[in-house]
Amino acid sequence: MKFVDEATIKVEAGNGGNGCVSFRREKFIPFGGPDGGDGGDGGSVWLVGDSNLNTLVDFRFTRRFKAPNGQPGSGAQRTGASGEDLSIPVPAGTMVFDAETDELLGDVVTDGQRLLVARGGFHGLGNLRYKSSTNRAPRQSKPGTPGEARELRLELKVLADVGLLGLPNAGKSTLIRAISSATPRVADYPFTTLHPHLGVVDVGLHRSFVVADIPGLIEGAAEGAGLGVQFLRHLSRTSLLLHVVDVMPPDDSDPVDGVKVIENELAKFSPELADRERWLIINKMDLIPEDLRAEYVADIVERLDWQGPILTLSALSSEGTQTLTYRIMEHIEALREQLAQEQEQAQQTVQASDEES
Repeated sequence: MKFVDEATIKVEAGNGGNGCVSFRREKFIPFGGPDGGDGGDGGSVWLVGDSNLNTLVDFRFTRRFKAPNGQPGSGAQRTGASGEDLSIPVPAGTMVFDAETDELLGDVVTDGQRLLVARGGFHGLGNLRYKSSTNRAPRQSKPGTPGEARELRLELKVLADVGLLGLPNAGKSTLIRAISSATPRVADYPFTTLHPHLGVVDVGLHRSFVVADIPGLIEGAAEGAGLGVQFLRHLSRTSLLLHVVDVMPPDDSDPVDGVKVIENELAKFSPELADRERWLIINKMDLIPEDLRAEYVADIVERLDWQGPILTLSALSSEGTQTLTYRIMEHIEALREQLAQEQEQAQQTVQASDEES
């Protein structure tokens, strides 16, 4: 299935049903009085997170969604039926913007999360509502209000713990194949990856993380060159970036220059993303004789003045991939534990504040 990470749709909530003007008409009851019922509320439109979806491609074919209207009221104090709410499934990780104002309406990040995007119209009032001691035969009613209508821009940011980035043909797709069950296309030419791939890496019982592979970046990507910049947003939710480097590029280019190209494009696209923790993964070490590997790696590290973690591996032969997955798992577990502690402390602070007040 083609990956689609942006879509524009129009949603319309249902209109509220009109109130009814009616009077009781029964034999032997000459002055029955008003008995017009209220209308029903219009249906609202909700976006609902669905973990079984990983693309917005369905919205390429269906772009307009309308919830049912509320039914009008009727005599004998009968209230009109309300329109059913319309629930639209979207992938977890979908950001929702108002297309006209560019306002962020919400972020659907979990399975089953519901986001109201168009509220249904309020029901109209029947003439029974206007009965009073001074107005015993009211002939006025109130129509239902129209439902909200919006044009929405949906933007998908895949949910992953780890993001892979690097130049085309650096071996990212081969790496995600080696450590997970994902099966992206692999070939010996650039841009074989045309859309992001997600892979679940299983390290042990109840120990796993999600890794995302995005299309390779090239120089000028921040200005629109190549494919990768279209998908850099998917790295914004990751907690760790793996910068995959081909130690022996097929075009005989310098691996150090390739790293600097990616760093420059990250900084142009998002300074926050450029400052995120990044590990250097030197790939295709099987192409270097064993007695020269340490020298090659030391030269790259020295010229980059790299301060973060460095791992060497061969994704094709799976050499070093197990060490990489265990290192990543330990790192993510530490982050998760730190986040849990921060949330617990924040909750205790709120409770303490409530007790004092």
